[in-house]
Amino acid sequence: MAAASAIGLQINIVQASDSREIEAAFATLVRNRTDALLVGPDALMLSRRLQLAILAARYAIPTVYNVREYPEAGGLMSYGTSETEAYRQAGIYTGKTLKGAKPADLPVMQSTTFELVINLSTARAIGLEIPPNLLARADEVIE
Repeated sequence: MAAASAIGLQINIVQASDSREIEAAFATLVRNRTDALLVGPDALMLSRRLQLAILAARYAIPTVYNVREYPEAGGLMSYGTSETEAYRQAGIYTGKTLKGAKPADLPVMQSTTFELVINLSTARAIGLEIPPNLLARADEVIE
């Protein structure tokens, strides 16, 4: 938060634990004239991704998420680890364990594959122009 303050930005944190609270959180964001929203990784938020996408579009709040399911449901964009790669790594670990390796002896692995997914239809709907160089870097652009 100190870094944001240093460049004249304000960060507001809103939390929600059910659909009603998601609606209330968006009301707070609108009241505070929020310029953008970052939705962190959370099972509830993922299960409510359609609601989040609809509210973000309704109030024209550019929103970034952590996994591709959000822009696939109508959210603006996501940037995060590739779930396909994570499942592949889990399969490798499982195979090694089934072949007799001790889980405690296996190295900790971190994702090295990240993907950027942009929903261009949503960007247009909220009046946001995505720079061509960002579109070119996207792993997928949803039209």
